[in-house]
Amino acid sequence: MTNSSPQALLFDFDGVLADTEPLHWRCWRDVLAPEGIDLDWEYYQRECIGLSEREFLLALGRRVEPARSLEELWPLYPLKKKQFADGATSGRVVSGETLECLKSIVKLPLAVVTSSVRQEIEPILLKDQVHDLMRTCVYGDEVPRLKPAPDPYRIAMERLGVTEAVVFEDSEAGMTSARAAGCRVVQVGHPSELPELVRGVLAGMG
Repeated sequence: MTNSSPQALLFDFDGVLADTEPLHWRCWRDVLAPEGIDLDWEYYQRECIGLSEREFLLALGRRVEPARSLEELWPLYPLKKKQFADGATSGRVVSGETLECLKSIVKLPLAVVTSSVRQEIEPILLKDQVHDLMRTCVYGDEVPRLKPAPDPYRIAMERLGVTEAVVFEDSEAGMTSARAAGCRVVQVGHPSELPELVRGVLAGMG
């Protein structure tokens, strides 16, 4: 990528634009507990962030004893999805500072690229006034292959008509996906860091 303003900025959602990972974990913990499965936060942080719901349940089913198949665990997903929707729509999950940062750079092509499904994420983007700032949104249920495959970020760049972009990601799967798509990657440790990281990228490439 040349030392100039980026052609586009692409953002993961969970853990980058919004601090939703603890909510995802609490919802899964609550629906798994009646099944006798204890989902601890340390394991979730270490192994599960960045996975699709299907990948998460596959991995979890292999980890527990006795092992559980995806077919056994998948019926829990609608319960988790409802809990997440209720929790995410009860208050703002994209901070005001992040929203103002996005508004200030809206002349650049911006996109959300997430492994989460449209039905979960689009209502939050609309509620928190982020959706209309994005030129496109790529959801996990609308791509051939999920992160860490490059498909999500390649699709975003194709839609935006750009050949390079800066990606803001928090997970290993997401960073691998972005690099494989030919993007520059900025790692986000916590969503509160995002506005400063964005300003740093633009200052360094302006």
